[in-house]
Amino acid sequence: MANPLQNIPVVTRNLLYVNVIMFLATLINKEFMTDTFAMAFPLASGFRWWQPVTHMFMHANFWHIFCNMYSLVMFGMVVERVLGTKKFIWFYLITGFGAVLLHTGVEFLQVQHLLKEYPGVNPQVIYNSFPGVLGASGAVYGVLVAFAMLYPEARLTLIFPPVTLDAKWWVIIFIGIELFTGITGTQMGIAHFAHLGGALFGWLLILYWRKSRQIYR
Repeated sequence: MANPLQNIPVVTRNLLYVNVIMFLATLINKEFMTDTFAMAFPLASGFRWWQPVTHMFMHANFWHIFCNMYSLVMFGMVVERVLGTKKFIWFYLITGFGAVLLHTGVEFLQVQHLLKEYPGVNPQVIYNSFPGVLGASGAVYGVLVAFAMLYPEARLTLIFPPVTLDAKWWVIIFIGIELFTGITGTQMGIAHFAHLGGALFGWLLILYWRKSRQIYR
């Protein structure tokens, strides 16, 4: 019996495998996996040098990984076929790193504010108060931006609500929502600036490759 996953390009398929394996390990020992591989604030006692990479293969629950992996397969397989294997893996990793870079930059600004607000508090207490960030969402947002830049007129329909728009408009809407909720803090517990960081780095990479005529493999 043929494996239906064999139709998925190699990088997208292996990213799917790694994320699922990491999620299964998290189900077995959530505390260890989260403390070890989620991205802690760089000055926190729980920070490890590998976390800027490993955080993008971690997920908190079933719906978290399902939504990310569904989007990765749907759009990543298209983008990978355009960029090619080597370029796509670099694209994915750089956008994931860009996601955590912007997220951490915002946290640094928050730390500076808290240090001024509570001058008598041990700084380490403030550093350790930030929850770890995890998930492929930042890299997936980079993939979504890449798809919209490559196929801006592609018609996409949401499952709910069943609205159809061009890919470029969906991406603009999603980024606008992330920016609004990130600034206002209306959806706590979601790393909105990580999503924005992945989208930003994805846009910059595709823009650079397009201008230097390196977009296609």
